[in-house]
Amino acid sequence: MSGPNKFFDDMSKLMTNAMGVAQGARTEAETAMKSWMDRWLADRDFVTREEFEAVRAMAQKAREENEALKARIAALEAGKKG
Repeated sequence: MSGPNKFFDDMSKLMTNAMGVAQGARTEAETAMKSWMDRWLADRDFVTREEFEAVRAMAQKAREENEALKARIAALEAGKKG
């Protein structure tokens, strides 16, 4: 009776090995696709969310400083006239 059991054991091992190979191929394909996408995006000079947020914060700070300087100039000019 060891014949059918051996056959099923061998088939089980074969399927397990095939699944391992398939999983490895999937991981390799995902890594390759991610690398390709990263290169494609870098070639198009897209910015990351972090870079965008940093520049946006710098622009907001510059606007605030500009408004403060405008108010200061207006106050100085008003002082000269009075």
